Amino acid sequence: MGPSDITDIASQSVRTLRAFGQRIPRAGGLLAHSLEDAVRDRIVMITGASSGIGKATSIELGKAGGTVLLVARSEDKLTEVKRQVEVMGGSAYVHLCDLTDTDDIDRMAAEVLEQHDHVDILVNNAGKSIRRSVSRAYDRFHDYQRTMQLNYFGPVKLILDLLPVMREQKSGHIVNVSTIGLQMNTPRFSAYVASKAALDAFARSIAPEIIDDGVHITTVYMPLVRTPMIAPTKIYDRFPTLSPEEAAHLITEAIRKRPK
Repeated sequence: MGPSDITDIASQSVRTLRAFGQRIPRAGGLLAHSLEDAVRDRIVMITGASSGIGKATSIELGKAGGTVLLVARSEDKLTEVKRQVEVMGGSAYVHLCDLTDTDDIDRMAAEVLEQHDHVDILVNNAGKSIRRSVSRAYDRFHDYQRTMQLNYFGPVKLILDLLPVMREQKSGHIVNVSTIGLQMNTPRFSAYVASKAALDAFARSIAPEIIDDGVHITTVYMPLVRTPMIAPTKIYDRFPTLSPEEAAHLITEAIRKRPK
């Protein structure tokens, strides 16, 4: 598969996802009402909420009436997102956490459960991407370790911390933000795609164990999105992309519909 093939697939994916979004009424129509039904008076945690997809998703869910728990490392950025959610009439709380540190995840999860009692919806959005040929990674095993830490071990640890209360209350929804790269043989993304594939396999494995307790788990396979994460890779300037708001709409649709 060459670069032109990847571009063609990416273009088709973006067109399909945009067409899907255009068939759904926007704010003030059926979508807003249905999303409000899904999140009103519910506690929604979003990781990576300080920018990009996480920020846009937080604002949309806050507007719909959810109580949004904003999770990331940057207090200044999260405070600004909190302000924007509140300007739109929503409610948001800042919870600082280094999602590469499992001890810090434990601390943050305990803090959240103490302050909010439970989490109804968890959106595992925080992520790290590396584009590098394997021939240039022979002496960079740490890239694989760091990518797995944020993209796989972090979400798994957070799920394990919050899942017992979800199962106890017989209600919950976990949404993992993944990549359309899992459905393609994408070169130069071996660290990133492998980490997302691991989380996908974890989700598929636990789904039948938790469904009888009323807990759903959904994976959203994102195409390229114009976020700070892809900005350093200039080749992406030639690829079709979704805006963070379009990507957020896919996540809120997943929350509304709860697909498997």
